[in-house]
Amino acid sequence: MPQAKEALARIVRGFGEAASQLHLLADGLPEDLWSRRNDPDRWSVAECVAHLNLTGRAYVPLLQDALDRARSLPDRAPTRYRRDPVGWLLSVSTGPLPRLGGARFGKVRTAPAFVPDREVPRARTLEEFDRLQVEQVDAVRSSEGLPIHRVQITSPFDRRVRYNLYSALVILPRHQLRHIGQAEAVWG
Repeated sequence: MPQAKEALARIVRGFGEAASQLHLLADGLPEDLWSRRNDPDRWSVAECVAHLNLTGRAYVPLLQDALDRARSLPDRAPTRYRRDPVGWLLSVSTGPLPRLGGARFGKVRTAPAFVPDREVPRARTLEEFDRLQVEQVDAVRSSEGLPIHRVQITSPFDRRVRYNLYSALVILPRHQLRHIGQAEAVWG
C-alpha cells in the first residue's frame, strides 16, 4: 500500500508547509500590521488566519466522525486513494489561486459563518492554528489503512456539497496554503 501511504504523507507535508509559511510570516510581521487591512476590500493577515481557524474548527469533528465510520467498514484501504469528482474539483479550486499579471483568478466568496472577526489577537490565533493543525494531522495519520475514499462528508461551507474523506484531507492543506498566500500578499 505504498501509494496510499505516500498520498497521506503528502497531505501531512502540506499541513507542515502551511504551518511553516504562516509562522515565518507571523515572525516577520510587526504587531501593528497583524490586524490592519492594507486594502479595505481584502482581509488582514489576522483575518486570513482566523478564517483558517474557523475552517479547522468546523472540519475537525467532521473528520473524526468520518474516521469512525471508515473504521466500521469491513474493507481496508485500496492501493491508491482517489478523490471523487466533487472532491477533485474542490481540491483544485481551493488551492492557491493562479495569477496573471497582478490579477488573481478564481476568487470565491466565503460563506458568512466563515468570515472572521476584524480584530483577532495574534498569540491566541496562532496558538489555535497550531492546535488545529495537530488535530488535522492526527486525522490524516489515523486514516492510514482505512477506506477513507468510501466515506462521505458534507461540506460545512455548503450543505448541498458532499465528497469523500480522502478529498477533504487533500482540500484542507491546499485551502490553508491559499489563505496563507493571501496573508503574505497583504503587506507584500
